[in-house]
Amino acid sequence: MSQVLTTDQGVAFLRTPEAAFQGLPDFDHAPAYITFEGLRLAYVDVGPRDGPVALLMHGMPTWSFLNRHIINRLVAEGYRCIAADHIGFGRSDKVIDDGWYSIPRHVAAHRALIQALDLKDTTLFCQDWGGPISLAQVAEAPQRFARLVIMNTWLHHEAYAYTDALRRWNAQWQADGLFGLNVPEKLSLGWFMMVSLGHMTAQDLYGIVSTGTYPQLTPQAAAVRRAYDAPFEGLGRLGHAGPRRFPLSLPFYNPEGGAAADQARWFAALDTWTKPIHFIWGGADNVFTEDWGRAWAGRFPQASFDVFADAGHFLQDTHGERIAETFLARRAEP
Repeated sequence: MSQVLTTDQGVAFLRTPEAAFQGLPDFDHAPAYITFEGLRLAYVDVGPRDGPVALLMHGMPTWSFLNRHIINRLVAEGYRCIAADHIGFGRSDKVIDDGWYSIPRHVAAHRALIQALDLKDTTLFCQDWGGPISLAQVAEAPQRFARLVIMNTWLHHEAYAYTDALRRWNAQWQADGLFGLNVPEKLSLGWFMMVSLGHMTAQDLYGIVSTGTYPQLTPQAAAVRRAYDAPFEGLGRLGHAGPRRFPLSLPFYNPEGGAAADQARWFAALDTWTKPIHFIWGGADNVFTEDWGRAWAGRFPQASFDVFADAGHFLQDTHGERIAETFLARRAEP
């Protein structure tokens, strides 16, 4: 395991060696860093510095690699793309204390990034936990944003109905749940992503846990699996506190850590958004359903709604270039 380091404030963390990130498919962007509470928060900043700005936010259990296809297409179109890794993910430092992590803290970290880079006229792309964390920035500093692209996410509020899939996800990450018991000793997050991306079945996942039998992946899928495992290479259970904490921060389970009251306030504030807003939705997602996406889009008279019927929860990975093309087409509309 990597050496445990500490900040000046005594917060213990792990740092993934940069060698773990070499040779990733379609993602050779060098990292940059800001310091937040004595920790490194990593981000990539690619494309022309005078181009229109796109800020891309990931969720659980991914990192900025998830957005690679969108980034590469937008950079080719002249965009400056910025994609950060939450603390505990990607190239960012991994605090080993589960209790350190909360949604307000993630929000504060990304507020620090936006302010450090002084982002303006920004187009936001968000999905999963990247939704609440980045839409908080829009609610609190709308003048920095010009356009929103919202994919398979939510903001907690009193009327929101959590799906059975989300409730199962929370239960599976409890100490006695499937993932709580088996990640990372028997099951890595990269192998979990292979189910979500359609490279193996749920039965294959249970085979890994119960018998240690791994399915054969194509070379392309194996490279993607390695990329999702790279942030946690050699870090053991201590290094997985960040991913472990997100499912246990869902507001129906953990209102304080999940910023339930703040999320409801951000949701209400977002209703006043009058600039362009595009919903691009994975229609095969049972976590954040198409019906919810359409209902949310319906709150904005200016919204567009595009559904990819064959896309699941992680549509940036499976349909990234199509997302970029859809956005570019929508942007060009009068």
